[in-house]
Amino acid sequence: MIRKYFGTDGIRGRVNGETMTADTALRLGTAAGRYFRRGEHRHRVVIGKDTRLSGYMIEPALVAGFTSMGMDVFLFGPIPTPAVAFLTRSLRADIGVMISASHNAFEDNGIKLFGPDGFKLSDNIEYEIEQLMDAPTSELVPSAELGRAKRIDDSQSRYIEFAKRTFPRELTLDGIKLVVDCANGAAYKVAPTALWELGAEVVSIGVQPDGFNINQDCGSTNTQTLADKVRAEKADIGIALDGDADRLIICDENGNMVDGDQLMGVIAGDWHRRELLTAPGIVATIMSNLGLERYLQDSGLSLARTQVGDRYVVEHMRQHGFNLGGEQSGHMVMSDFGTTGDGLVAALQVLAVMKQTERPVSDLCRVFEPVPQILENVRFNAGVPLENEDVIAAIRAGEQKLGNSGRLVIRKSGTEPLIRVMGEGDDAVLVQNVVAEIVGTIQSVAA
Repeated sequence: MIRKYFGTDGIRGRVNGETMTADTALRLGTAAGRYFRRGEHRHRVVIGKDTRLSGYMIEPALVAGFTSMGMDVFLFGPIPTPAVAFLTRSLRADIGVMISASHNAFEDNGIKLFGPDGFKLSDNIEYEIEQLMDAPTSELVPSAELGRAKRIDDSQSRYIEFAKRTFPRELTLDGIKLVVDCANGAAYKVAPTALWELGAEVVSIGVQPDGFNINQDCGSTNTQTLADKVRAEKADIGIALDGDADRLIICDENGNMVDGDQLMGVIAGDWHRRELLTAPGIVATIMSNLGLERYLQDSGLSLARTQVGDRYVVEHMRQHGFNLGGEQSGHMVMSDFGTTGDGLVAALQVLAVMKQTERPVSDLCRVFEPVPQILENVRFNAGVPLENEDVIAAIRAGEQKLGNSGRLVIRKSGTEPLIRVMGEGDDAVLVQNVVAEIVGTIQSVAA
């Protein structure tokens, strides 16, 4: 199944480039509206967005498509992706839409779709919607049946209250000083508010979006500003979200970063001790560190791996009864609370363990020693580098060198024109050499 528009996480691309245009958004709204029209009830769509300038272009195009199919549209404005998933179910909507390119720079944007159950759509449904996008439109409603659009003022407060309810009732954040970096993105209002209302002393950065500065030298993919602020403020913990706040990276009191693998280990260990895991393990992707897998095995837990993308993590969790999963990049899915990755809720779970154990983050969030891991990205302009014979031979040679002491993951990015080369193993020098050889081969082919 080859999809034309959808990638790993919805439709994404450079704004006004080949894919991410107002026309694409219009056709997507029309096609998704057509697909999800079921029954005679008044259909409802909810739309959230991050703070990118292009949201002002994409949002009205989507509204035009949905209303042309007789669907009413509720507009939330800037709000995290997990809030859209939550409100899709809470407001009994037929479709949820998030306009965001997540951690990408402002020049990019994307569109993520959620079904009425609040879960991201399957590959098969996305493929069917793609077929409708390119098909002649023959089911537009009569003019008297057009949908209406309106702004919803209480969407942020609804989500704040939801997030706060995931924090243990018997605890508060009194005595905790934290820095939260909202990446100048979708959570710039809700995250500091929720944390402050739970009792924390909150220092906020990345909360002055201007349409251009989302993820710019801030957020979960640019953590130096957060580390510096944590040290300067002598804070207990730093919390970094990405542009749409569905992922989390933590900074300890010394300014050292803690990735999603360590955070999954913290939450898994806590839930295991409290008998809250619904299955004897967690779900992560092929990118998660081998050290996490070994830590879980020593605790009597398993690590199920999926392809990259929190959507695939969620699918495996639903199929096999897991209630905890995530990605090394910071997506963490806790199905007891929500249907998709939620950076704020994940942060609250870590803060809860921190309060219960009274341990500093530097101790609490170092649950395993990571196996040396190297990730390199190789940009390409055209062609299919991974099908080149020289590249295939280089990958096979690397796998033989690593043997049973390590592993390779080489894949095309689902959101950018990149080949991602990841290698890990107990011998750091060997891993570095293997990755360098593969990267060099790909670069020579992709030049």
